[in-house]
Order: sequence, then structure tokens, then C-alpha cells
Amino acid sequence: MKRIKTLIIDDERNAREEIKRMLVNYPDFELIGEAKNADEAKVLIELRQPDLLFLDIQMPVTSGFELLESLEKVPQVIFTTAFDQYAVKAFEFNALDYLMKPIREERFMKAIEQLKVQLPDTITDPRIFVKDGLHYHFITWKKIHLIESMDNYARLFIDHKKIFIKTSLNQLEKKLDENTFFRINRTQIINLEYVDQIKTVNGSRLKISLLTGDLLDVSDRQSARFRKLIQQ
Repeated sequence: MKRIKTLIIDDERNAREEIKRMLVNYPDFELIGEAKNADEAKVLIELRQPDLLFLDIQMPVTSGFELLESLEKVPQVIFTTAFDQYAVKAFEFNALDYLMKPIREERFMKAIEQLKVQLPDTITDPRIFVKDGLHYHFITWKKIHLIESMDNYARLFIDHKKIFIKTSLNQLEKKLDENTFFRINRTQIINLEYVDQIKTVNGSRLKISLLTGDLLDVSDRQSARFRKLIQQ
């Protein structure tokens, strides 16, 4: 397994030093940098593309959660916190793990071992971190089968959930993999991996049914584009 590129983000120097000291015992991990706030962290994340973040939740100005929301691609995360309520909240958000400060050696070891098992899935299936009301979610794009425009928001359909994120469909479309997602009309984008059946209606317009049971209309213009796509 390649070395795991690791970034430590914490506004307290002693907390960063504590994690660095523990990481010395794990040669599979390569410390590629540290940051004392979210602004520094975002620059390093975009520049160095880490596999793992040790991330303090409660930081001045911008929290760890807000930092993750700002990223287009979220690495694996182990939250660190000195506040019980934040630790529980982070755990509910499907983080790999969370560590309470001061960090105990045995808890650190447990988090590291769990990471080694789950990290390969994160690397091959990039995630985003989104806030929906009072809830946060780690989401993998491949699990989203439908995206709909809702005014200034986009509604993501994943499993049996509907999650709203504050972005327009046009903005979101630019970030999506065109080999996986296709805009079928003015207000909807589908995940091509979920296409079940394709039917022609009214002469040339297409109607697509997804594996989820959704039956969707394709506009005239996009019907022509979709035909060219599936003929390639």
C-alpha cells in the first residue's frame, strides 16, 4: 500500500505536536503539512491532495465542518475535538472516526487501523461534504442517481434521501463527470449508471426509467444528444 498523505489541521500547536508524535510510530503515513486554521488548510489540501485529514472541529472563524463544505473533493477525515457534543455530532456524520483530546495512544491506534481498512474506498470513490438543514453528510457522487434544480438549490437524490445544497444546476453540472452524469432537461441531471430503460415517445423525444423506478422526460434537444452518446 502506498504511503498515506496526511495533513493535520488544528489551531492549537500542542494538539498538532501530539498527533505528529503519535504518527511517528506509523511509517505508512507521510505527514505532508499542518495548518492552524481553515484558510491555510484549504490551500494545502488543494495543493497537496492529502489522503487523510486530522481535523479539529472547533476552530476560530471557520470550523472544521465549514472547511469540509468548501472542498470539491473531501479526503478521509478523523475529527479531533475537546468538546463532547462535537464528538458525538461528528460521529453521526459518518466520519471515519473521532478522537477526544487529550488523545489516548490506544484510541489513536484503533483509528489508524480502521482507516487502513476503509481508505481504499474513499480514494477510488471521491466524496463531498454537504450541510442539509441541521444535518451534515459525506456523499459519494456515484450513489446519487438524480439531481434536480430547486430555485437556487440543487436537490440530490441518494438512496431514499433527498439532500439540498445551495448551488445552481448550471454550476453543479460543470463539476460533474460527463462520463457519469447527463443533463436530460432544464431541471434534471441523471446518473447514467442508473439508467434502466429508454423509450421513444412522440416521434423523437425520449423517456428514461431509472433503476430506482423514476420515470423521466428528456427534452427534444437532449434526446438528440443522448442518442449520439449511446451510439458511441
